[in-house]
This record gives sequence, C-alpha cells and structure tokens, in this order.
Amino acid sequence: MVEVTIRLLGPPAIEDTAGNRRQPRGRKAWGLLAYLVVQRRATHRIHLASMLFPDAEDPLGALRWNLSELRKALGPEVTLGGDPLSVSMPAKYRCDVYLATGIQEAQGGDFEPPDVELLEGLNFTDCPAFETWLAGERHRIRNCVQTLIYETALAALASGEPRRAAELAAQATGLDPFNANFHAVLVRALVAAGDQARARDHAVRCAELFQRELGVGMPPEVQRALAAPILRTGAQLPATPVTVRSYLDASKSCLSAGAVDRALEHLRLANDLADRSANSDLRAESLLALAGALIHSAGGRGAEVDDLLNRALSFTPRGVSGIAAAAYRELGFVSAQRGTPARASRWLDRAATAALGLPDEQAKILGVRGMSTTDTAQYDTALGALEQSAYLATVVGSGRQQAFTAAMVGRVQLLRADYPAAAASLDHAIAAAKSEHWVVFLPLPESLRGETYLAAGQLDEAEQIIDHAAVLAELSGDRCYMDAAANAEVKLHMARGDAEGAAQWIARGLMPNPWYVWFRARVLDTACQFAIDQKSPKAVSYAEELSNLASRSGMRELLLHAHSHRAFLGDTAAAVAIPLLARDIQNPGLLAHLAERKQL
Repeated sequence: MVEVTIRLLGPPAIEDTAGNRRQPRGRKAWGLLAYLVVQRRATHRIHLASMLFPDAEDPLGALRWNLSELRKALGPEVTLGGDPLSVSMPAKYRCDVYLATGIQEAQGGDFEPPDVELLEGLNFTDCPAFETWLAGERHRIRNCVQTLIYETALAALASGEPRRAAELAAQATGLDPFNANFHAVLVRALVAAGDQARARDHAVRCAELFQRELGVGMPPEVQRALAAPILRTGAQLPATPVTVRSYLDASKSCLSAGAVDRALEHLRLANDLADRSANSDLRAESLLALAGALIHSAGGRGAEVDDLLNRALSFTPRGVSGIAAAAYRELGFVSAQRGTPARASRWLDRAATAALGLPDEQAKILGVRGMSTTDTAQYDTALGALEQSAYLATVVGSGRQQAFTAAMVGRVQLLRADYPAAAASLDHAIAAAKSEHWVVFLPLPESLRGETYLAAGQLDEAEQIIDHAAVLAELSGDRCYMDAAANAEVKLHMARGDAEGAAQWIARGLMPNPWYVWFRARVLDTACQFAIDQKSPKAVSYAEELSNLASRSGMRELLLHAHSHRAFLGDTAAAVAIPLLARDIQNPGLLAHLAERKQL
C-alpha cells in the first residue's frame, strides 16, 4: 500500500512511498491546506477567501483554483469540498503537524519532531489576517513539538532507557534553553545513567545561563534533579503493604490539615518502603499519591511530577485501571495548566480508556477536560464535558468534584458574559466547597463570583468576597488561586478608580513561575486594559506578552483579546485579523466587546 506523508513543518511537501507525488503550485495552496489541517474543522469559503485572497478581483474564484491544485496533489482518496469547507484523509495519509501535536500516533515510535516552523520559508505579508493566524500557530506548534520531545524523554527515563532520555532532553534544551523542566530531565537522565560528572557539569552551565540571562540562579527543578536520592527508611520499618498504606493514610490527614511539608515527608517514606517491597501495585499507588500532593498542594508542575507519574504508569497493567486513569488524568491536568492543551487532550483520552466503568474517576477526567477546553475557548465542548462530570459526581456522591465542576461551569458562563447563570453556578460551587470543608478551594469560585458582582455594578459585595478570596489564596500559597484573586482585585480597584492599588495587584498577579498559565494570561489581559485606560506605555509590552503566551498555549480567545489591544494601540495587521478570527469563537460576550471597540 502506498503511504502518503504531508509535510507542513519546514518547507512544505507531499510525499509518498512510490516517489511520484505531484506538488500543488503556489504558496496560497499550501496556506489553504495548512489552515484546513491545523484548524481541524469546517470553515466557510468566504472566510478562507477573505483571509488568503483579500486583494483578488474574484476571491472565491481564486479559492476554487487553489482547491483544484490541492485535489490534484492530494489524490482522489482525499475528500476536499463543501461549504463550510473541510478536508478528510484516509488512515494511510500521515501529517507531521498531527504527529507533532499528538493527534496522530507515530507508527513504531519513528517520528522525530523537527526543529522547523510551520510553512517555513513561505511569506504571507500580503494576507495580514492569514499572516497573523500563521504567526500564532507557529508559536503553538513549536510548543507542541518541544513538549512531545520532553514527554518522550520522560517515557524513556521511566522505561529504563536513561541514555535515550538524555539525548531527547538535550534536544529539548536546544529548542528552548530557558525551560527549567527540560534541563531537569536531562540532569535526571544523566544521573540515572550513572554519569554524575556530566549531570553536575550541565547543572552548572544551566545555572550560569539562567543567572546571566534571567538574573536567577540554578532552577529548583534542576537542584532537585541533581540531588542524590536519600534513603528515608531504616531496617526497623518493614516494607509491607500495611506499613506503606499507614504512611499514605497519614499523608492524607496532614494534607487535610494543611501540613503539606509533613505530608510530603510521609509520602516520600511510603515510596521508599514501596520500592523495597517490589510490589508493583504499591509502587504505582505511592508514586501517584506523591505526584498528586506535589501538584495540588505544592505547585508541582515540572519534571519531578512528570517523572513520578510516568514511573507510576510503568507499574500499572494495560486496560482498565484506577491508578493508571488517575495518573493519565494528572498528566492531562498539568499539561493543561502549563499551556499544552493538545497534549492534555491526549492524556485525557488515555485516562478515559483506563477509567471505563469507574464513574468517580470519569467525573474527575471530564472535569479536567472541561477546564482545558475552556482555556482554548471551546465552550460548547467544555460545557458538555462539565455537564457529564456534574452528573457522575452527583451519582457517586463526590461533593468536592461537584464543587470543582460547578466552578468550571461558572467560569465558562462568566467568560461568555452570562452573569446571572455564572452567579448561580459559582454560588453552588461555594456552597458545595463549604459543605465539604474544602476551604483551600474557596478562593477560586469566590474570585470569579466577585467578577459577576463587578459586572452587575455591586462594588461593595464584590469587595467583600474578592478580599476574602485573596486572603484565603495567600494563606494557602496556591498560585492558581492567588492569580485568580489578583485578577479580580485589579478589576475591583479599577472600578473604584484606584490606579495605584490596581497596579500593585497587577504586579502580584504577574509574579514569576505561575502554576496555571491561563490565569497569568487573564491577568495580562486585564493589565492591558488598565494600561490603555491609564495611557501607560506598558500597554504595548503587556499586549506583546499576552500575544506570545496565548498563541503558544492555544488560548484562542485570549489571543484575540491580545489582537484587540494591539489594534487599539495602532497595529493594523492585528486589526484586519480580528473580524476573521473572531468567527471561530462562539462567545456573544466577546463579540459585544469587539463591537464596542468598533473592531468587527
């Protein structure tokens, strides 16, 4: 069977194993193919014609000619047509974009992510809307490629191939030398391979780079990777399931009481004992428990938790497994919060497969999927997942999951400017959290609820709940909640006319090392609006940072907000792109905002 590969990363080409594939003529045909492949959804012809042929006498005619070119190049087995226009390819067709983003799996693990850009070498400056879209997708796909290499290195490390892991991690650090997690995996791999000297040498060079370019020392992730494992258990402690579970139970009690450091001590002890027991189930459970505590109580978003979760999976059986499902879910959770939604989706797909018949775990997986798809402005998909999550959480009687899911529903409704519905959902989330004595979670729904009060002009009510959320978030040390509260505080101080207070909260919301990049992007969005209102020169830098972060992380609506700010500040290319890109986002609140700015 002749297999076909579509290469859109680097100089584009269509290749087959027979070596006789015709190439489409013209850069616009490649641009059209890239848009249809990357977007993965049907698009109206008038939309595509406006983007790619803005100056043509007959834009739809130009589109038809380029479609004809693509059909000849792709072959009769590919369906390319309709209005809205879509492309459908048989299984024997492979696309490097799909492999890089995890939509397709490499056959035999033979895909080597290239260090090249989408449609490299092609210029579309005469199509400003398409050029703006392409710039954003180049950022996003580059992030996907780097993440795929990083995850492949972690998998190699977990499966006992440290030298292969080191090669991949070195490739990742070459692509992004300022990603501390990439350096940490490289150091871990070198340590696991027994090459302490190279591990120390790389850690020192990493520290020098970060000090010289960023003004900070060796990243904590690299320090932890370099540290030799410490045996925490003595011979007097039996490595039995009873002993291990005793420490796991003790850690849960400590976490409930807010004693995070003590809980982590118990969990590391449990892992040492589980390793000595050589019991695979016990090792997987202990690794998962430690990773979960680091993620949700200590801000673990880096190589350490990724390594723990990959190791946990190496001890779990194939098929239905609660531990495997939870480990995949946690990988999806951290991927979403780090801003790699395509990878999050792949992890959550695997979690769902492993969780068949496990409604409690299914409710959690659907909750994370709803969170992640909200980040990328897929609001209908998010609400569908959250509705299922809420139903399952009710069936199994999980009050905390009901609180989380209700908060995520309220977030979607808030973003879509459905303030009465958002208020009701967030009140439900707050009540559910209180009934579960889940005080540490309260800052999230309270911060969002405060924004609904601001939208209704109820400043006193907003101040009361937002200040309460900010104090609780600060006490918990949870950066997700601290950034959510900071964003609400900025809006509150703006509404009060307190520019100095708003600026202080912006600084707090933009502290380094966020746990959840979506909240950082949201603070940047609010900061842009504040700076524009104040006629501050910081507006340009805020908009640029928001644009880079949102495009890299696939946050479509926040990227559109960045374009809106840039257009307001005089960027004509961004202004041209706004009405075309806004068509892909189903949000009446967004459209009303853009119309108010006269940008549609």
